[in-house]
Amino acid sequence: MKLVECVPNFSEGRDKAKVALVVDAAKSAGVTILDVETDVDHNRCVLSFVGEPEACVEACFRVAKRSIELIDLNTHKGAHPRMGAVDVIPFIPVKDVTIAECVKLAEKLGARIGTELSIPVYLYDHAAKKPERKDLANVRKGQFEVLRDVIGKDETRTPDFGPNRIHPTAGAVAVGARQQIVNFNLNLDTADMAAGKDIARRVRASGGGLPAVRGKEIALEARRQVQISTVLTDYKTTSMKKVIDETGRLAAEHGAKVKTTEIVGLLPREALLDFALESLRLENFDSKVQILENRLEAVGALGAPPDWKKAGSIVAGALASTDATPGGGSAAAVVAAMACGLGEMALGITLKSKKLDEAKRGPLGRALLGLGERRGRFEALAADDAAAFDKFMSAMSLPKDDPARLARMQEALVHAARVPLRTAQLAAEALAIAKEAAPLAGQAVASDINCAMHLMRSAALCAGENVRINLGGIKDAAVAGELKETLDKTLACA
Repeated sequence: MKLVECVPNFSEGRDKAKVALVVDAAKSAGVTILDVETDVDHNRCVLSFVGEPEACVEACFRVAKRSIELIDLNTHKGAHPRMGAVDVIPFIPVKDVTIAECVKLAEKLGARIGTELSIPVYLYDHAAKKPERKDLANVRKGQFEVLRDVIGKDETRTPDFGPNRIHPTAGAVAVGARQQIVNFNLNLDTADMAAGKDIARRVRASGGGLPAVRGKEIALEARRQVQISTVLTDYKTTSMKKVIDETGRLAAEHGAKVKTTEIVGLLPREALLDFALESLRLENFDSKVQILENRLEAVGALGAPPDWKKAGSIVAGALASTDATPGGGSAAAVVAAMACGLGEMALGITLKSKKLDEAKRGPLGRALLGLGERRGRFEALAADDAAAFDKFMSAMSLPKDDPARLARMQEALVHAARVPLRTAQLAAEALAIAKEAAPLAGQAVASDINCAMHLMRSAALCAGENVRINLGGIKDAAVAGELKETLDKTLACA
């Protein structure tokens, strides 16, 4: 599976409700939220998620759309430079994706934002069409307030996509493709901005400092500190250890020191490992061999990542064994979970369509969430069913002269009937959700949603068989009658 990481930065770090709404916009099929980091001083949020390329483009567009609806740069105040409500959106290769493919994704998103949202879009870093725009600082020079005045007049500030005029409240956005970077902030024990300005200038590459390092001084007014905000564009060329050492050396010239540091967003494990190795001054150290977890992974002791192609044989093999569990009840729950997953896939693909009627998005989204919730419960019920049978066998194995034996067997039998009954009820609920959503699903996934419904019916019927076989052994006629009546009503709906 191809995977890319996206790290949209949007200009809100104080209003939690607005941050939540923007983050919610990114949640969609094929995308996993990795991190949400806000900063009150910066008044900024860094959102990180990973997913399939096309799914990430869609999620980024939704983040951009929601941001411009909620954020007005005319009233925005924060220490971090910004030119847009959604300020910057980079695509980063993670797995089986090249930087060239990320450039194409950036161009696709930029064109869509420019056309559909009427926002000027500037391509940067590897996606830059002009050499000077490779550096994000050049793109964002002067921030929203300056860009508002010069766009449309200065040809060097003409955007790559969208109108050649500023959006009155949302500004502009930079969209790009880049490799993994490290956002590393160093907080000094001084509020002297003149000292911070000198340190930032001398530590960054453009000022003759460390290669592959960008740096800027930022006033943290709430803390009464100066922050040297750095970006390590190539942490293998210049490590965090080198940055903290050089910043500390320059700070000492001003009678200050580095008090604390911060990592913004996510960073590669290798960057932290490099810091540790440099700090410890280790010789002849092989991280692949001498770090316990790495060695365990290498020999397979921690297990390999799950492979869906092997899952079927694992479940089928467990059912085929001569052990009493897992049995029919667990199989019914597994089938129901697969049915929900198949339904989620069909609805998720439908929701990704640009041509989808907007009126259908709400009902389809609710159905998608409903199936997803029930899938998780079916996965738990598969294990619960096997545990319920084991509990009955444990009670049955008690000495026959044990006065508690019969009571415990009856208790276990009732529980063993209730678990598959719950599976049947949830399968009927999932079927009802799928039936309502099926007419709204795309024609290309019609067979998938139909298959999901067939599987849901089968799961309900199979679970019902496991309820009935336990009813015969329950001595309490009222309890048995109640369970049978509930089962009959449930299956009538399936």
